Amino acid sequence: GPEAGITRDSISLAFEWGGTPTRIFDTAGMRKKAKVQEKLEKLSVADGLRAVKFAEVVVVLLDAAIPFEQQDLRIADLAEREGRAVVIAVNKWDAERHKQEKLAELKEAFNRLLPQLRGAPLVTVSAKTGKGLERLHGAVLRAHRVWNSRISTAQLNRWLEGMVSAHPPPAPGGRRIRLRYMTQVKTRPPGFVVMCSHPDKLPASYSRYLVNGLRDDFDMPGTPIRLFMRSQADQNPFKDKKNWGTPSRLKKHLGKGKPPKR
Repeated sequence: GPEAGITRDSISLAFEWGGTPTRIFDTAGMRKKAKVQEKLEKLSVADGLRAVKFAEVVVVLLDAAIPFEQQDLRIADLAEREGRAVVIAVNKWDAERHKQEKLAELKEAFNRLLPQLRGAPLVTVSAKTGKGLERLHGAVLRAHRVWNSRISTAQLNRWLEGMVSAHPPPAPGGRRIRLRYMTQVKTRPPGFVVMCSHPDKLPASYSRYLVNGLRDDFDMPGTPIRLFMRSQADQNPFKDKKNWGTPSRLKKHLGKGKPPKR
């Protein structure tokens, strides 16, 4: 519609899309909080946010004439924070005259405004003519497949060794941070744990280096990736526990339980 908020409810529809069982949700537009006044619209926005949180793939639909408005950026950012796979679709492409120049502008704006979704598919479509919908279908399937991807521990550790050799982690205070072991702990979205020394001293820039490497080397463009740094000390079951056994043994050897001398 001409303004956000005209769609009042999240409308869902189950159908077969190119042989793929699909349920699509059309959500209400999401305006800035200060502009959301009516109770009905507040409920509509809450309904839309709920749909994003429970979706598997979020298609952020842009208007080719006014792409990447604040509303679009908020929805894309929310989808990334919730760990959903994201596809960017640019509608009304049939009305665009200078397609190549416009496409270059869109890609530049996307990489600049949403760096956390680097590599996510950007597809041009026309709801009016139906052109581009097959490409959108393919992009959604691929995004869903990447979102569910799993990498073996052996592959990850060979990869980690190469990344560390190419660009070693920093050495705060002259002591090198050691990355010892890596494994994947979840999918939907992919989540990884790296066991290392001094994880609290590892800069965010090094974590980004590893995340970008995972995207490039394992072909995971655009999907949210969760990377957790853990200390090896966390695996010690006796960490932070007092040794209650020694005093009791000491008392035994000191004669605990013997009758007092008279």
